[in-house]
Amino acid sequence: MKLGKVVGTVVATQKSEALEGAKLLIVRDMTPDGTLGSGYVVAIDGVGAGVGEVVLTVAGSSARITPRTQDTPVDATIIAIVDTVEADGTVTYRKSAG
Repeated sequence: MKLGKVVGTVVATQKSEALEGAKLLIVRDMTPDGTLGSGYVVAIDGVGAGVGEVVLTVAGSSARITPRTQDTPVDATIIAIVDTVEADGTVTYRKSAG
């Protein structure tokens, strides 16, 4: 699993039938201390995430075993919206309430 921050959306009107109705989000890599990396991935949203949220993603075969993505041609899936990140005894991220 990887930490990331949702920074945008992708709209594709012509796509594989298996992706019909799927929300595609752009996720930027993030380190546990909250630093944003230079890498990005387009991931299928499996949990109702939105722009600005910190999420966990999985890639490869793990991305294709959620109920939404089984037998779907995806390489990255958002599997969780993060509430808190604690690294080396310090809270580096906390989702604001509301």
